[in-house]
Amino acid sequence: MKKINEILGMRYPIIQGAMANIATGEFAAACSNAGAFGIVAVGGLSPEKFEEEIEKCSRLTDKPFGVNLMLMHPQADEIAEIIARHPIAAVTTGAGNPGKYIPMWKEKGIYVMPVVASVLLADRMVKAGADAVIAEGTESGGHVGEMTTLALVPQMVDALDVPVIAAGGIADGRGMAAAYALGACGVQVGTCLLASNECPIHDNYKNAVVKAGDNATVVTGRSANAPVRVLKNKMARQYLLMESKRSERDELEKLTLGSLRKAVFDGDIDNGSFMSGQICGLVKEIRPLADIFADLTEGAEKVIKGLQEV
Repeated sequence: MKKINEILGMRYPIIQGAMANIATGEFAAACSNAGAFGIVAVGGLSPEKFEEEIEKCSRLTDKPFGVNLMLMHPQADEIAEIIARHPIAAVTTGAGNPGKYIPMWKEKGIYVMPVVASVLLADRMVKAGADAVIAEGTESGGHVGEMTTLALVPQMVDALDVPVIAAGGIADGRGMAAAYALGACGVQVGTCLLASNECPIHDNYKNAVVKAGDNATVVTGRSANAPVRVLKNKMARQYLLMESKRSERDELEKLTLGSLRKAVFDGDIDNGSFMSGQICGLVKEIRPLADIFADLTEGAEKVIKGLQEV
């Protein structure tokens, strides 16, 4: 099976994760220019602002890039039409079924890759017309499922006849080589990109990721059926305490209101939601995107070669 870079036309088989408030047009362009596949995320942006970010990305790179649509967005229909109007190579989706938009996107030549956390959901996406799926394990940062990447990817590969991209817990060549061994045609990464020179987050956020150890993350929101993996801090611990006391959902939402923006833009160490995957303990320094992508790919090649020589 072809690697995802051979399908989409970039240098490396690496997709940039669609991190809300972080995956801007400028950052997506920087990722594409560095050899990966940049993604502009809609997050909570208005349709107008999202279109501006797409246009910005188009101005800043002549390389392929994509967009991400969170299907729970209240203006998802309008945003889906905006996506179809632009020269976008691929779209990733989350939090729902994009089936009603897929014919419109594919008519425009847009490759469709839903992010999924179970084989059952992946099968539904393929039946709806998806070209590939991104299998995201619970190791990832932000909104998570229950299955680990190691368990999820091979089962998805066996069950589907479309390319599978692995996501969750990948930050170096060893993880990328493991993804290949599981049958993936490429990887999606996010946490390791937080510690890049080009990432548009507060320095406090970058430094928190770099300083994080292997046990630095926790999943909040399980009681509200909205699990999110974040770095441990005052806000996360308070959230878990409130969950243990069975606080109402409204109280929990009040605690986290604007918390991602507090992390990304303000660097509020105590009250921000610092979304990060479990692999943060492997991220030791802030580096250029080009170095991160090259090390991932070259490192995977070295690991595979070393295994062949055993």
